[in-house]
Amino acid sequence: MKVLIFLLFISLNACGKNLSQPSKENMVLERNVIELVKSNDVEGVRMALENGADVNTKDSRGRSLLLLAAVGKKVKIAKLLVEYKADVNLQDQQLDSPFLYAGANGQAELVKLFLKNGARFDIFNRYNGTALIPACERGHVETVKVLTNILGFPINHVNRLGWTALMEAVILGDGSFKYQQIVQILKSRGAKDIADKDGVTTLQHAKLLGFDEIVKVLES
Repeated sequence: MKVLIFLLFISLNACGKNLSQPSKENMVLERNVIELVKSNDVEGVRMALENGADVNTKDSRGRSLLLLAAVGKKVKIAKLLVEYKADVNLQDQQLDSPFLYAGANGQAELVKLFLKNGARFDIFNRYNGTALIPACERGHVETVKVLTNILGFPINHVNRLGWTALMEAVILGDGSFKYQQIVQILKSRGAKDIADKDGVTTLQHAKLLGFDEIVKVLES
């Protein structure tokens, strides 16, 4: 009986030591995979995924791990998540997806990565827009080049406001050189001058705004 009690004491003591000194694997399992992504812990995320964490885990706002990586400009994390088959089209509560967000924010490297891994062109943001439209609005020349070079991309898509990518580059841009470049790129890729809901064309807007260089591009 004394021997049994002694063995039980040793066993409980050993368990206590293991609990007070958890292995790295157990620590990773206990930590929230969302926090691992936010803290840019590449190996932590890898271990969490290897141990069964869902690669498409979402936070309270519906943002997937991959969208959080895009928001935080964590390219290594994004590449890792894509390696584990993360959905590049998964949308959050305000309809942002990793692909749409990367396009809108000029993250050309991530846009290329997502295009190679199933990015869809028929999923739109909260304005019913593509990744290209906000990229044009914000003057992200490299991203515009990437997207307009993709066969089948809807360059002439009209969003809920009644504007195309070409229209937004003019009426929401400032007419500077980067917007002149974007207008030239769009035109060379077949963008049409589709009038807005009031019947005003992009060319007419450019003239009204005094964007003479853009007017030349549109008229050439």
